Amino acid sequence: MAAFILDLTPPGNTPNLEPMDDGTRQIPPEILEAMHRLVEANRLQCLWFMREDYLPRSAIEADRALAAIELHGDRQAWAEARKIRAWLSRTTSAAS
Repeated sequence: MAAFILDLTPPGNTPNLEPMDDGTRQIPPEILEAMHRLVEANRLQCLWFMREDYLPRSAIEADRALAAIELHGDRQAWAEARKIRAWLSRTTSAAS
């Protein structure tokens, strides 16, 4: 008799943990500023495990912080993280 494993995880409900690029691309200042505001607003709830003075500087660091906010934040934080992720995606697509 064959054994079946049922995965009940909803598709598309987990953040993308793949790097957005090699991490060396400069993040535009307006996106970086929005990212820093989001990190500060969600530091206690979502990023408690990071240093108190931590602010992401590279695309890879931004992706990690966004993933943590998407996983542990409330609905508003999740929506703001997705908006910043979309901005980062557009800048990545424009650069390629």
